[in-house]
Amino acid sequence: MLAVGVVTEVFGPHGPALPGFDLALCAEEPGPVPTDCGVPLSVGHGLDRLAEADLVMALPGAGFRTPPGPAVVEALRAAHERGAVVAAHCVGTFALAAAGLLDGLRATTHWRFAGLLAERHPSVTVEADALYVDEGDVVTGAGAAAGFDLCLHLLRREYGAARANGVSRDMVLPAHRDGGQAQYLAAPVPADGQDERLAEVLGWARAHLHEPLPITELARRAMMSRRTFARRFTAATGSTPHAWLRELRLSRAEELLETTDLPVEEIAHRVGYASAAVLREQFVRRRGVPPRSYRRAFTATPG
Repeated sequence: MLAVGVVTEVFGPHGPALPGFDLALCAEEPGPVPTDCGVPLSVGHGLDRLAEADLVMALPGAGFRTPPGPAVVEALRAAHERGAVVAAHCVGTFALAAAGLLDGLRATTHWRFAGLLAERHPSVTVEADALYVDEGDVVTGAGAAAGFDLCLHLLRREYGAARANGVSRDMVLPAHRDGGQAQYLAAPVPADGQDERLAEVLGWARAHLHEPLPITELARRAMMSRRTFARRFTAATGSTPHAWLRELRLSRAEELLETTDLPVEEIAHRVGYASAAVLREQFVRRRGVPPRSYRRAFTATPG
């Protein structure tokens, strides 16, 4: 039921300024489907509905150890062959693997079942620590709430950072999380005064993105030594302070490129880079295209 909630929340209505989707739940046999929370789910569409979809998501279920039936396998393959993006998160990835859609590709699933996926499907390169893996027309995500990461990534990839950020704000979620599944294997960081200070410093950094923001300054504001700050930061976010700041700067740059006509030089200064050349270098390295190409791609995207 969590997986259904994740997908319907991200791709459901979020107001006129955000993209709307024709969302449908499908099953091999339409009708009541049992769920893990004891409340049956009424599914109104059969597999024929997949023939019209631009995005098909295989949701996780308790019976994932048993391969899906021939009709489901054929429907997934047919959707993929005609050009639909096919995605799954958590143990839903097993359905894509059973359909042969992950052969020769990288994929992820819930960390607890990564070994089982690799054992059953040796032609799949399983990245057990990834929150999601994008192979173009096949995308897989990690377990449970990482479904949000997968769905927001798909939204960001197709519609740009501004719209993905709008949906994430509507859901009160981060638009992008650094780090991988490994950060969730250990015990959570205890909530104490230091963590409250850490949260305040992160908020301050977001508001002062145009400044250099050296780690020593962030640590000072958190009233911690640099080493303690770095350790607690990584424990709380799964990322180093440097990587977190870099992703924050690039995400803000994406949004400004999509929603404003500001020169790239001005955008670079607003997100804390010394020049457009530095922004371009980071953008090409992390996003695969220069800022101006990114802007053209999303300003040319209709609606």
